[in-house]
Amino acid sequence: MKDRVSSIIEWMGTLRNEKNLDGMQRFGINTENAFGISTPTLMSMARELGKDQPLALALWKTGIHEAMIIAAMVSDPAAFTPELMDSWCEDFDSWDICDQVCMKVFRYTPHAREKIYQWAVREEEFVRRAAFALMATCAVIDKTSKDEQFEPWFDLIAAASDDERNFVKKAVNWALRQLGKKSPGLWHKAIAVSEELMLSNSRSARWIAADATRELTGEKTFRRLKFE
Repeated sequence: MKDRVSSIIEWMGTLRNEKNLDGMQRFGINTENAFGISTPTLMSMARELGKDQPLALALWKTGIHEAMIIAAMVSDPAAFTPELMDSWCEDFDSWDICDQVCMKVFRYTPHAREKIYQWAVREEEFVRRAAFALMATCAVIDKTSKDEQFEPWFDLIAAASDDERNFVKKAVNWALRQLGKKSPGLWHKAIAVSEELMLSNSRSARWIAADATRELTGEKTFRRLKFE
């Protein structure tokens, strides 16, 4: 396994791209331990590697940005315990790693809803972001749960809406928009929450509400929900 990981890291080194690293920095991505490899290239590599949980764990431990993203892509969601999810979440040092792990792994585990509630009240920036990134991505793939099972999430959104940290407030906004686009019933709830947030003294809450309202009242969303 050690040789395999070393060969993957060596391959990454040959693809180092300073221009991409500069672009990543402009988007607020931590490039301290990164090569600047594009996501499509990483996805291609992950497809070649296939699902491999021991490899995923070994790549994650390197702390290299791209290795951690590939780790998410080759992980087996069924192998994740709540404790392992906490461990990975606490290692997040960049918003894109947080989002990739939530999209590629965490939302498919049976512990996703449990972690949303736990992480939403945590103080660490990327742990809290993970709660709402997970909320947003779970809303997309869950086609069977009733509206009532999503409605308590609006309380978490409202509670976190005054968090002025950029990476948190954007994830809270993302979650609000995804929930609002899920069904007519959740749309009405999302609009009601947005109206309440617009009256807040918090700039973050007002921004979340205004941005969500723009998308939720747009023609594309109305067509999706079959509104007249």
